[in-house]
Amino acid sequence: MAKNKTLIAVGFEGSANKIGVGVVALDGAILSNPRHTYITPPGHGFLPRETAHHHLRHVLPLLRSALDDAGITPADVDCLCYTKGPGMGAPLQVSAVAVRALSQLWGKPIVAVNHCVAHIEMGRVVTGAEDPVVLYVSGGNTQVIAYSEGRYRIFGETIDIAVGNCLDRFARVLTLSNDPSPGYNIEQLAKKGEKFFDLPYVVKGMDVSFSGILSYIEATAVEKLKNNECTPADLCYSLQDAMNACKR
Repeated sequence: MAKNKTLIAVGFEGSANKIGVGVVALDGAILSNPRHTYITPPGHGFLPRETAHHHLRHVLPLLRSALDDAGITPADVDCLCYTKGPGMGAPLQVSAVAVRALSQLWGKPIVAVNHCVAHIEMGRVVTGAEDPVVLYVSGGNTQVIAYSEGRYRIFGETIDIAVGNCLDRFARVLTLSNDPSPGYNIEQLAKKGEKFFDLPYVVKGMDVSFSGILSYIEATAVEKLKNNECTPADLCYSLQDAMNACKR
């Protein structure tokens, strides 16, 4: 290896409805990051089988694009990384199989990556934080995490559903678009909300619960909209504010 050569990793992420292939240098510089998202019709979620088929169709074109955008060849790659979990089983398998095949073809070592730790480490690289206490809110995860005694440990978490799951479920009630994501579209609509409704939420020490918020707003949203008591924007505003208060 050349004395001044920068180590380069090619990473595959496919834990949910997005498949991505990134090329990253040892210092955290992102050399390329193409990705493709499986978008379902409004009012529908994404199922593991269909999501896996989507990833299979796009993983190789994304790999070619990642290498081209980074201006590298397989010979420049030092290791191959993939999301081992947590995530959806079938989509995760696509990345795992692709990396194992490439490892055999290119003769490169494999590094399995924990999805949650990867999010935290990306944040550390971007912010320069050395020892952060993390509020980790990503898809199916809502946790308070910090580094203690040689590893990341969970000090508080949701006891039922995560923020992302809650937002996804409510977006289906309002039949909001899944492009680019339900949570993003709820956030944009919430900016137009004017009327606030109190929603029940539970905090137990460092743990939180969102199922009560979801059950209540699912049960009352249709009736309130039908009676012109509020707008979809008001409901999004109220839900978002209640969840933020719960996390605080």
